[in-house]
Amino acid sequence: MDISRSEREIVRNLLTLTLTAAAVLVMGLSVLGQTSSTPQTAPAVSGVIGEVKAIDSPAKQMIVRADSGVLFTVNLNDKTQYKRMALGEKTLSTAADITLADVGSGDRVWARWRTGSDQKTVPAAQLVVMSKADVAKKQEQERAEWRRRGVSGIVAALNPTTKEITVSSRTMMGAPQSVIIPVTDKVMIRRYPPDSIPKYSEARPSKFEELKAGDQLRALGDKSADGTHMTAEEVVFGSFRIAGGSVTAIDAANNQIKINDLQTRKPLTIVLRPESVLRRFPEGGMMGMGPGGPGANGAPGQGRPAQAPAAGAQPGPGGQQNAGTRPGGPGGGMNMADLLERLPIISINDLKVGDTVIMSSLQGSDPTQLTAISLVSGVEQLLTMMAARQQQGAQAGRPQGVDLNSSFGGMFGGVGVP
Repeated sequence: MDISRSEREIVRNLLTLTLTAAAVLVMGLSVLGQTSSTPQTAPAVSGVIGEVKAIDSPAKQMIVRADSGVLFTVNLNDKTQYKRMALGEKTLSTAADITLADVGSGDRVWARWRTGSDQKTVPAAQLVVMSKADVAKKQEQERAEWRRRGVSGIVAALNPTTKEITVSSRTMMGAPQSVIIPVTDKVMIRRYPPDSIPKYSEARPSKFEELKAGDQLRALGDKSADGTHMTAEEVVFGSFRIAGGSVTAIDAANNQIKINDLQTRKPLTIVLRPESVLRRFPEGGMMGMGPGGPGANGAPGQGRPAQAPAAGAQPGPGGQQNAGTRPGGPGGGMNMADLLERLPIISINDLKVGDTVIMSSLQGSDPTQLTAISLVSGVEQLLTMMAARQQQGAQAGRPQGVDLNSSFGGMFGGVGVP
């Protein structure tokens, strides 16, 4: 189901929980019980927006984790108003009155106080709620839109004069495809913070001047008929690092592995978080990835956490879709990201010393330790193929000679979407 850009922006304000001026204007139209028959200006409000983690109904308290990660104890009382904002609504004018019993763990809420109130002791005057189910539905709608109208790749060039970004990705045959994205004042630009698992809701406001060649980027907008240009609505990017090497040690208890880095030849520690997605090339490597290969029937962009490869896990941070003809790639066609998304999910317990792995990470402060966004094992054949290609068709390439960022930047475990 297609949705308008205005609807997408309004609901994203609640989903990403960013208190922008626009959100305050829209949401403030119906604040703290003000009715249409009350002409006075709405009182200024402040509050916290986040996910409900726990509810203590007898004590009339709620624990809310804000997008900043901070846990807030929200006090409630008999005068607190509860409003459910339905999916697709733009204002609170049609929000349904509910009770505390209708709020559940995982719901997104905006707990609001009058400005100047002591939020640690004063009960919230109003709680605006979007249900967990509606949040999930909205996120799936947005993921589908990013698949349909998005492009992803590595920043190949920047033109400061025209403020144009050239984004490049590679097809399965190794041919680069590029799309040019002009940046105007209508384009929302955001950046993922370093040393983190990229989460769409945590991307921070940014600007064209902070982009640099080599960054990984995803953009949402309308592509030209030939696929070489895009009129973008949104750009999300990060400074990623692609690393790989042979596994030398596995610490499952602490979710860490050690590798000998292919390029620096030095030890490198890979930290696996619950959000990290691990995959493995099947026996036969590239030959096993035909149209009916592993993952062909999987849901778009799904992955399982590193610690719990159970069925029905939430979408992985890469946010890409299954292989096949992918309209979201620059110029269209299947690229390496499509192939990697089809690989079967594994856990750290499926890794073994001697495996060759490749992984993506956001650059951090410690060059000897990386937090894995996505990791793929069993890539010896793939690296050999890439090395041969970089050696201009040599019959045998050496994996140690692969320029990982050039070969996989923008393709492997890249920038997340909603």
